[in-house]
Order: sequence, then structure tokens, then C-alpha cells
Amino acid sequence: MTSSLAGRVAFISGAGHGIGKATALAMARLGATVGVNDLKEDFVQETVDAVRAAGGHAIGLAQDVSTREGMRSAVLRLASEAGRLDIHVNNAAWVRYQPLAEITPEVMDRMVDIGFKSVIWGIQAAAEAMDPQRGGSIINVASIAAVRPAARSIVYSGIKAGVVGITRAAAADLGARNIRVNAVAPGAVPTEGTAKHRDAERDAKRISRTPLGRLGTVEDIADAICFLAGDESRFINADLLLLDGGASQTNLG
Repeated sequence: MTSSLAGRVAFISGAGHGIGKATALAMARLGATVGVNDLKEDFVQETVDAVRAAGGHAIGLAQDVSTREGMRSAVLRLASEAGRLDIHVNNAAWVRYQPLAEITPEVMDRMVDIGFKSVIWGIQAAAEAMDPQRGGSIINVASIAAVRPAARSIVYSGIKAGVVGITRAAAADLGARNIRVNAVAPGAVPTEGTAKHRDAERDAKRISRTPLGRLGTVEDIADAICFLAGDESRFINADLLLLDGGASQTNLG
């Protein structure tokens, strides 16, 4: 069966590693051309090379998307080179966990710029680039912390809760143009970026509280994003898909 992503063009921010990279690989396998964005050129090239090695199509877009100008430049370049834009994934983030008393303006500003403002800039640029008749799908990567915050996560949890609000407001604004806007909320997923915040004891505790008995993988999240990007989810809009194996919706102690 032909994938509904075949022939479509997707922009993915923060695609140099982790969930973003897995999403780029998954979408490319389904026939999409992927625009691989990250701040660092070497991260971008690694993902582009991996996509091409698997037989997919990728365009590298090394750019700082925490600014309006940077995001717009990257998105419109992809749309120009690929001839269209159908899917936009706002995945970029920069994360620090700190006790309340230790939160500094510098850390908070960077987290907000990359994790919150870039989502708005991404939606704005995607809406400009997407065909007004064909529409498209925008997926924002939030976190289970948006609905179930942990200690030392005031800024992070606030940003991710804000991403959920942005998602629903944008869906209200863009629905008339056939642009759907949804969000995913991953739980604890082992990635390069989360490694410093994890340890074996903490992982074991998370697993014990998860009905499926394991942590999620980047592929689990990527597959859910692909579902929201495709025609199979055509009537899903303004939604938040919880991707934590049921941990946040059950009580296993």
C-alpha cells in the first residue's frame, strides 16, 4: 500500500539527532522529501547522509530557527528547492532542569527562544509556505511534562504547556485553510540529549510505572508523528497525543 506521505515535503527542526533524526528517517522511508534542520552543520549532514544511505531524499538546512528570520529562511528555502511544503515538525529544544532559586535569565531566555518562540515562528513560516488549497499538517513536539511536571522543571514544563496552548490556538486559526495542527507529548525517551538527566535507578522506576513495561524509543515517537502528518489522521486537529505507554493515565504506584 502506498504511503500518504509519498511525494510530500516535510520540514523537521532539531533533526540532527534524537526524535528529530528518527522522524526524518521514518518520513523518508515513507516516501517524503525531508528538510533536515539543526543549528550545527555536522549534525545536519549526519542525518542527511543517513537518509540518503537508506535511499531517501533529504535537503540539509543548517540554520538557527530560534529567530523569526532564521526559521522563515529555512522553511522557504526548503519549499523553493523541493517545490512545496506539506508537513512541518517543530521539534527543536534546548533543555536545562534547575531548582527554582537557580533559574537564571540567560538559561530561561535560551530555552524560551528555542523551545517556545521557534514553535510560533515555525507555524507562521509553514502557514506562509503551504499551498492554500492543499493545506498541510503541523506537528509540535511537546512533552508529558506539559500535563505531569516533575521537580526542577518549572521552565521546561511551562514551555511545553505553552506549546500545547500554541497548538490548539493555531489549529483554530488555520483550520479554514485545511492546515491541521497537533502535538505529541513523549514521556521518558532515551536520546543523546536526555542522557545526562537519566540513570538506571530512575529508568527502572519509570518502567515500573508504565503499563507497557518499557521506556519509549525515538522510533515510537517518530511513527506517531508520521501518523499525524498523513491522511490517516485527516480529521484529527488541535489534539495532544500522549506517548508514554500509559504511565501518565494510570497509577501503578
